[in-house]
Amino acid sequence: MDVFKIIGVGFVATIIAVILKEYRKEYVIYVSIIAGIIIISMSMNFLSEIISTLTNLSEKLGTNSNFIVLLLKITGISILLEFAISICQDSGENAIATKIDLGGKILILGMSVPVISKLVEILFNMINV
Repeated sequence: MDVFKIIGVGFVATIIAVILKEYRKEYVIYVSIIAGIIIISMSMNFLSEIISTLTNLSEKLGTNSNFIVLLLKITGISILLEFAISICQDSGENAIATKIDLGGKILILGMSVPVISKLVEILFNMINV
């Protein structure tokens, strides 16, 4: 199972980080970044399956595929933001992590405005009918 591979990479990276912390503290952040990239790349194998499933679902429901694309972009942005925030926190830069989090939330909210406005439009049309 892929989850055990991901956990294994995480454990190996943790052991390396703990050992490095005693001798070369400055290299620990690199271990964290490399482990994160490996874990994300291992998880990306499922991305094409997810996209095809959502595309098929969108076609069956007859919904606008732009919304599916937008939701995938928002999901991708939130994953990347979480990765960046974790790296900042691992390196002890909590203030920067907080600012990345705030900027990401604003970005996601801005990207969500078309979906929210379309939902409000649909609700108004249902009420007025």
